Amino acid sequence: MTNRVALIGAGAMGGAIGARLVETGNRLTVFDPGPDKVQALVDKGAFAAPSAADAAAVSDYVILSLNAPAIVGQAVFGDAGVAAGAQPGTLIIDMSSIDPNATKQLAADAAEKGLRWVDSPLSGGAPKALIGELTLMAGGTAQDVKDAHAVLSHVARNYTHMGPVGAGQTTKLINQVLCGLGFLAVAEATQLALNAGVDAAKIPQALMGGRADSAILQEYMPRFVTKDYRRTGRIDNMVKDLAGAQDLARRTNTAMPLTAACAEIHRMLTAAGLGGEDQATLMEFFRGPNKENFK
Repeated sequence: MTNRVALIGAGAMGGAIGARLVETGNRLTVFDPGPDKVQALVDKGAFAAPSAADAAAVSDYVILSLNAPAIVGQAVFGDAGVAAGAQPGTLIIDMSSIDPNATKQLAADAAEKGLRWVDSPLSGGAPKALIGELTLMAGGTAQDVKDAHAVLSHVARNYTHMGPVGAGQTTKLINQVLCGLGFLAVAEATQLALNAGVDAAKIPQALMGGRADSAILQEYMPRFVTKDYRRTGRIDNMVKDLAGAQDLARRTNTAMPLTAACAEIHRMLTAAGLGGEDQATLMEFFRGPNKENFK
């Protein structure tokens, strides 16, 4: 049976998820305030909806790919939002990366309207979504998480039920701590190699299979070396996620000194106007202040 899926939010990540869902035979109805983003998916076989409510009305599953709790709340409970059109029992799958406590409240508000909720943030970015190899960490009831897999199996290689609603978002914050520190460590090591005269482009191959190996090393050190700054993510999104991890650390009385340093470096780059750029631009941090700027 063809899955009837609504997609709310067709940005870089949502667009990749939507493209994969269409490619794998799902009936996708899309709403996004940006008509060009919607049209890109319509051109691939999706259907456009004039509102989130209209998209939800013809769907059994609603995927959210948004950027903040307030935006998620507006998309679901605002005028012409998902809740205004969805049938009772509709399963909302929030693939945004937002605060776990906010997720719990959103899920509770949805339950009052007869709607189900699974938080399923992701790791792997748009490139992995396009080939169905995302890593997803899900929070919700066992049945809802199982039901969500009917759709998410098309975009994910690794799908893990982490616990009740909010557990997926908590796991994503942990993922972002590891990624943020990993990006920064690889950038720092790249600069050391360049300054020391080692061919940094050879390091990923040299370290492959060793304890220092990682997906970030293999993908990003070559990009750091060549300053390949094409966008596959955003520094300011990492700032948001690391801030969320720091909030969680305060609530749980967890010391996270390395995360604090990593977050401040990301904030410095955002303040310098690089917030919308890819993690590859972390290399700019190691260039330091340019005396040309002071002439």
